[in-house]
Amino acid sequence: MPKELSRAGEAERSINKKFRKEIWNKFIEGVKNYRLIKEGDSIAVCISGGKDSMMMAVLMKMLQRYSEVKFDLKFIVMDPGYNPENRQKIEKNAEILEIPIHIFETDIFDIADSVTESPCYLCARMRRGHLYAEAQRLGCNKIALGHHMSDVIETTLMGMMYGSQLQGMLPRLKSTNFDGMELIRPLYCILEEDIIRWANYNELSFIACACKLTARAAVDENASKRREIKLLIKELKSKNPEIEKNLFNSIHRCNVDTFVGYKINGEMHSFLEKTEDKN
Repeated sequence: MPKELSRAGEAERSINKKFRKEIWNKFIEGVKNYRLIKEGDSIAVCISGGKDSMMMAVLMKMLQRYSEVKFDLKFIVMDPGYNPENRQKIEKNAEILEIPIHIFETDIFDIADSVTESPCYLCARMRRGHLYAEAQRLGCNKIALGHHMSDVIETTLMGMMYGSQLQGMLPRLKSTNFDGMELIRPLYCILEEDIIRWANYNELSFIACACKLTARAAVDENASKRREIKLLIKELKSKNPEIEKNLFNSIHRCNVDTFVGYKINGEMHSFLEKTEDKN
């Protein structure tokens, strides 16, 4: 009689079987196409406690087991000031999914909540810095974040509609403040809806954003620009099922020759530089 699988085993098997096309194959596609992992890498898998980073941790654990490329993993959780319930939820889910987490504490929530100008920007920068520092302290050369394809698409559209710029989100980039460190996004080719389907199928419940400021803003439906973009994409998808794929592919096929202005290495350029009118 076959041995009954643990919940972690069931969650992994569902990725291999039921969600192989949408999750496992897309995960491998991203890792290979963007060359995210190299022999000898030591990667800090950064877990926030949400569905995305938790599934990323499961995928990275599976890849380490199956891959011919040898690399090391450390699963780190930064506690920026979670309430006890959220902290316990993260620890419980890590136990269920058999992820050996290392938790370190910061006071980021309190600091970000005390400022009135751009608290979300401050929080994001502080989070990134603390994750890099802890990963480096643990001997890692890379941090892995749980941004997925839907994040990539939404960020691009938000930049166009609210930031007056065309700006993407790279699958990997070198840190400018931490020498020898790099950021990778292993979920880059996976849609959020498939992550949700996997979590629901396995009856897993994860924490949502635990930020005090976000919780207050959630009362106002118009407060979240990202929510507006999500609804817009959902509406467009009802008319064109390929909309997400097309938007995603568009940032891989930018025709810079048709842009009036563009930025390279932080320096702005104009199409006039390439015409006879440049003088």
